[in-house]
Amino acid sequence: MATRIGRYDNPWAVAEWDQAPAGDVRCEPLRLDTADRAVAQGWLYRRGGEDTVVCLMHPRANFSHHYLAPGLLEAGYAVFCENSRWLGDDSSLIHERVLLDVAAGVAAMRARYDRVVLCGNSGGGSLYSYYLDQALAPEGERFRDTPAGDPFDLNRFELPAADAMVYVAAHPGEGHYLLHAIDPSLRDEADPLDADPALDLYQAANGFREPPASSRYTPEFLVAYRGAQRARVERIDAEARRRVARRRAARERWKETGALDERRASIATEFLLVYRTDADPRCVDLSLDPSDRDYGSLWGVRPDWINYGAVGFGRMVSPEAWLSTWSGLSSRAEIARSGPRMSLPALLVSYTGDNGIFPSDADAIAASLATDDLERVDLVADHYGFPSQRGRVLAAAAVAEWLRRRA
Repeated sequence: MATRIGRYDNPWAVAEWDQAPAGDVRCEPLRLDTADRAVAQGWLYRRGGEDTVVCLMHPRANFSHHYLAPGLLEAGYAVFCENSRWLGDDSSLIHERVLLDVAAGVAAMRARYDRVVLCGNSGGGSLYSYYLDQALAPEGERFRDTPAGDPFDLNRFELPAADAMVYVAAHPGEGHYLLHAIDPSLRDEADPLDADPALDLYQAANGFREPPASSRYTPEFLVAYRGAQRARVERIDAEARRRVARRRAARERWKETGALDERRASIATEFLLVYRTDADPRCVDLSLDPSDRDYGSLWGVRPDWINYGAVGFGRMVSPEAWLSTWSGLSSRAEIARSGPRMSLPALLVSYTGDNGIFPSDADAIAASLATDDLERVDLVADHYGFPSQRGRVLAAAAVAEWLRRRA
């Protein structure tokens, strides 16, 4: 009999509501034309008469039927669910450009409601924080390029601000997440089976134990492991920049010579294949960053198997997207970088059984924010508000109550 290693019955529906909002709820689909001529999609749910809208968005995931929407609607708030231009595929996702998707959604809500609240769930937390960092920047002080060095002047665009910020099971950044989950034992990026035994998280000699037993790693191993993770990301960053430079050099030669092969070389994108990105020691050693979580990662209960499979974060990505989104050293979409400008009232909701966001992550987010109005709530649930619906219900209630007290 086959052994199930996935955590959820349907991993594609983990952010979806299980039951549609009750009562007379209207849904208005919105086409959001961005300032750089892309299109995002939004769904505005409302009963009518609301003066506050709660916005939900993720850089890549489908939030069109987000599980927080029914509870927030029941509490008297409109809910705007937005999907970015990169829905379901972040292989070429540039966070600086996604900010214009956010801007289009916020502008549409500003035109309809007195109060606009951003609610960042999972990767939406770092996305919205980065957006506010740029929206609240002094005139002329927004970024003028991407981490890859491509010109993209955010000072040219309208980035309307919000009135408050909510974090629900938010991680400090997608790059931050991967920096702690990438497998540093891989030395040859072209060989998915290459492994340095001294750095192999899933070797019994290093402290690994199969579930249900918790692994145990020595402090010395963990120091070496975390340093090697950083070193691997540094190597991938360097390779990404080399590939960007090669394409730019070809572009300059094409301008000079008009040669067909140089034109093609200036366009061709050499994607990065990033093997083995499910190897955070905290997922199998429950004594590290202790919480109520069970054994395993966001993907499933056997990260030692999943780490070698096709599923994982940041696995195939353009050099520019790696630097902008998945590099924990180069991406700007990290709350440690954006938080010092996030001065709006904020609520931080954490799930105590989260398999991907750990107590130290939530503490780091709280410590990064500039706001002097921060409230924290801890709820018993995993990353998606399971195993029952109670976590999701309580999360929506906590957000609604916090908003009510700040009406």
